[in-house]
Amino acid sequence: MRKIIAIGESILDTVYCNHRPERTFVGGRVSNAAASLGELGLQVSMVSECCTDKVGDWVIDFFESHHVDTKSIDRYPDGSTPLAAIFKDDSGIESIVNYGAYPLNRFNVIWPRIDEDDIVLFGSYYAIDEPQRERLFDLLSYACERKAIVVYLPGFQHGTQFNLTKVMPNILENFEVSTIVIDHDKDINNMFPNQDSEKVWNNHIKFYGPTYIHINPAENAIIYQGMDKFVCDYTYQTVNHLGWQAGFIAGVIYELIASGIRYSDIAIITQERWQQVMTQAFEFAKCCSESDNNCITADFAASKANRLPQGCLVEK
Repeated sequence: MRKIIAIGESILDTVYCNHRPERTFVGGRVSNAAASLGELGLQVSMVSECCTDKVGDWVIDFFESHHVDTKSIDRYPDGSTPLAAIFKDDSGIESIVNYGAYPLNRFNVIWPRIDEDDIVLFGSYYAIDEPQRERLFDLLSYACERKAIVVYLPGFQHGTQFNLTKVMPNILENFEVSTIVIDHDKDINNMFPNQDSEKVWNNHIKFYGPTYIHINPAENAIIYQGMDKFVCDYTYQTVNHLGWQAGFIAGVIYELIASGIRYSDIAIITQERWQQVMTQAFEFAKCCSESDNNCITADFAASKANRLPQGCLVEK
């Protein structure tokens, strides 16, 4: 059975418009993508951390309601589960303020088993900041040895401050262990200012060899693979970019499993087959961007589950 191991922060987001809370949900691209994949009936484990407080209980309930295994979420007793306040102005531009307190000894997670052709999804500050980074990278190195498909979401949430020079070696090292890199314009603007996706590919990613999928502000996708470049157009527009990206990521992983694309296939996927992957990614993105919790609906999941190999599904 192919498994999905998602590694990322568990954070409670509240969106404010006109100084009033609009909606609250468990946020983060990794978390939301994991929930959508769990809703499909795939075997998904979330590797994360949250406090034993009420907010942490809310986070755990969210994952379990979407059939995501939470045994690898570290529940620390000291501190608090992180919160993010997302403020939207009249033009839809967001500013984010992060809250939360972590213990000194943290990220004491139980690592799930990883086998060949499993999919490991990781990103956010866990991928670049200590102490999580050191422990995470050991698992990523092991995943590479096991020939798992490693999907990296570079960048970090706005409102999180890093010394870019200090963390850049970690970002480049993440490219080296990745099979697929998926980012958005905001991500590369944070990491590589004044460089478009083609420059980022040629200057920073191409050398390490992963397939690079870039989402531009028009929500189109550009795929860089070896000497090839594919552009996949899409006309749907949304103001919920976080939900759109989380759905897009879930859709890519869904199609890799539904089409039986394995680790050894990634580097030789044709443009026509990538277009099939993007078609599903765009459909998932649309559904998630229109939902209240940035995840696919039960009806949408039911319409897609019949394409998944029975050996990949678990009973809900």
